[in-house]
Amino acid sequence: MRAAALDSAALARSLAAATEQARALPAELVERLTKAQLLRSGVPAHLGGPEAPPAVSLETAEVVARGDASAGWCVSIAVTSSLLSAYLPPKGAEEVFADPDVVAAGVWAPRGKGVAAGGGVVLSGQWAFCSGIPHASWLCAGFLVDGELKVAAIPKTDLRVLDTWHTNGLCGTGSHDCVAEDVFVPDHRVFSVVSGPPADATALHRFPLFGYFALSIAAAALGNARGAIDDLLAIAGTRKSLGSSRTLAERSHTQSTVASCEAALRAARLLMYQSIADAWQAAQGGEPVSESLRVGLRLAATHVVRTSAEVTTAMYELGGGTTIYRSSPLERRFRDAHTATAHFQVNQASYELPGKILLGQQARADQL
Repeated sequence: MRAAALDSAALARSLAAATEQARALPAELVERLTKAQLLRSGVPAHLGGPEAPPAVSLETAEVVARGDASAGWCVSIAVTSSLLSAYLPPKGAEEVFADPDVVAAGVWAPRGKGVAAGGGVVLSGQWAFCSGIPHASWLCAGFLVDGELKVAAIPKTDLRVLDTWHTNGLCGTGSHDCVAEDVFVPDHRVFSVVSGPPADATALHRFPLFGYFALSIAAAALGNARGAIDDLLAIAGTRKSLGSSRTLAERSHTQSTVASCEAALRAARLLMYQSIADAWQAAQGGEPVSESLRVGLRLAATHVVRTSAEVTTAMYELGGGTTIYRSSPLERRFRDAHTATAHFQVNQASYELPGKILLGQQARADQL
């Protein structure tokens, strides 16, 4: 899977400008990612999926994002949506995820309202930030029914996709709004993500779901920051500032900034993957992953995204005046990095929940 991710990253980099202009992943790239099963690595083996460990799936998203952040983001979101295959009733899981060419998008926030009907629910709502919906066949959408949070797997053919994704960064993710109007969803495609994994879940699906979701954003941000360093290094040996006889690489400020950013990014990455390894080891047992390990996942995810944005900003600023043009990869990296920081799972406010727990204050630990 890592080899496939490297191959996809090279293609994503070559198509990055076209991806941004189209505000969606090119069909050629989607086909490459789909054939490698990088968009469904959370699907269990009994449904024909890779059932890859979290570190493997998240690294594939990181690697692809090093080529292009929008592509890596779409891998991340599709992987987290594919994890829901273990939460669906068996009939629904088979219907949605058995086809290896099918990609699911997901917005679990309860932006819809369901009314119980014979054998299912009638659902209406509008969901924003449906990343990857241009190439997805299904949307896993959160809603409330009788005051309870549920998620429904809805065919895209039953939805209206609104052209709303006109943004500053991550333009190629195609994260448009989707609308359902009195759509009937049978019970076998309705499930809960708040009651924990099924009793017969494998280690992958005992791994904390909300922590995985936050880490998926971190993986894309991490890859984007590494790509920003790549982009700066590619020009540092030849570019000279106005009035300077030295290249960027020869300047002491560039040297110290690159070195400190390299150290910060390596440290953040180590924290992330060590936190994943600790929680993954715990998921092998029969007990739920501990609160302290779940706190570690959320801390790592937010820290990685914030650090990645700082590193990307530093590379953007080192590049000088040419980075302000849309033709500069660093200009796109900068916008993508700061769009990622706005995600509610990893924004500055996301430190509040683990902070409460660390301080012994009352908190919703089930949201970790």
